[in-house]
Amino acid sequence: MSQQHLQQLRQLMAYEASRNAPPADFPRLPPLPSARYTDAAFHALEQDILFRKTWLLAAHLDEIPEPGCFQRWDIAGAPVVLVHADNGDIHALINRCSHRGAPVAMDERGKRKRLTCPYHGWSYSHEGELLAVRESRDFAALDTEALSLQRLRCERLGKLIFVNFDPQAVNLRESLGALVEEWAEFDLDNCRLSRRDRFSVRCNWKIAMEANLEVYHVPSIHGKTVSPVLDARRNVNSFYPGGHSRMVAPIPEGHAQPAWTSRWPDIPTAGDIARTCTQSYSVFPNLVMPLNQFVIPPIQFWPDGIDQCIVETWTMAPDWGADTDRGPDMWTEDDGARPSRVLREDIDMSEAIQAALDPRSNRGIPLSYQEARIYHWHQSADAVVGAAQIPEGLRVQPVLEDAWLHPNEPRLRGPG
Repeated sequence: MSQQHLQQLRQLMAYEASRNAPPADFPRLPPLPSARYTDAAFHALEQDILFRKTWLLAAHLDEIPEPGCFQRWDIAGAPVVLVHADNGDIHALINRCSHRGAPVAMDERGKRKRLTCPYHGWSYSHEGELLAVRESRDFAALDTEALSLQRLRCERLGKLIFVNFDPQAVNLRESLGALVEEWAEFDLDNCRLSRRDRFSVRCNWKIAMEANLEVYHVPSIHGKTVSPVLDARRNVNSFYPGGHSRMVAPIPEGHAQPAWTSRWPDIPTAGDIARTCTQSYSVFPNLVMPLNQFVIPPIQFWPDGIDQCIVETWTMAPDWGADTDRGPDMWTEDDGARPSRVLREDIDMSEAIQAALDPRSNRGIPLSYQEARIYHWHQSADAVVGAAQIPEGLRVQPVLEDAWLHPNEPRLRGPG
């Protein structure tokens, strides 16, 4: 992070602590339609468009470290197999044989010289090309080039592997924009994967995710866990193009990073904000990326029906000099048996909110200035889906204009 950016963040923290109202020119946020969490048609739009036109974090290179290694990835609503090719590239292929649709990879993960359908023996290269057809004499004029496995967009940032179902999408780095430069200090090329776990949660996926998009709730829900090490009054929210956002809140004086982190090597290139603040990015549409000098613990939120979701937690860290099972664990207890206390606090409240939802209600959800990252997410979702495809009563008004998107910073022009 540049010294100019660092100085600006410190100025913004001071501004947030001193203000008595939202910035004078900050837009009024219209109530968020509550049916966006309960409407079946809107849920279908999310599945069919939102998760098909955006970059999704799929895997870590440690999971498929060598040529020939593969891993299934089905959580995004389509059967996908990720394959490490001989030339070092990672490919994302639809896990469906071009003959009669059987999965070419039945195991969750493994290592093979080629992908061979277990049903009729058709085999494919790591790039998805059809290599051999058993009893080819029985097929007349078979166009093998047209029968390759469908290949998806697949790109890496460090060891993180992302997939996009849209062949026309901008590349990953362009999509992430300024985040690429801001994350450079965290050495994503060398951080190892320590754990990856999944937990089923009884609520709409956005309810669970949005607990990570604001700190307004921290004194209430996390009074003994997060609140003591996060100065919510000095929290700075930033909005990025493409639906991404960030929060940065200083650790109060007299407090340090949680004691458990001192057990692990730190990331030597991590900067001052990583060492003195709590910071977390929201990467559109479903990835939350907290960052500090000890661990990189992404957390993802996947729809599993309108009123249920899967929370997927990761922990990555610098090489701790031991096997994977003994590395850091940010999000679970008892070796993955249950979520950590902080995560349980959010999950319990999210499930309670879901249980109290009234799908017949047309009352909107009022959002504060401190909850504007939530509004920014919904406004960006409508831009991806297309407002014309969304029922009028479920649309979000695009009131957060470009003037409020990074690198613009209206708050420093004068007092709010």
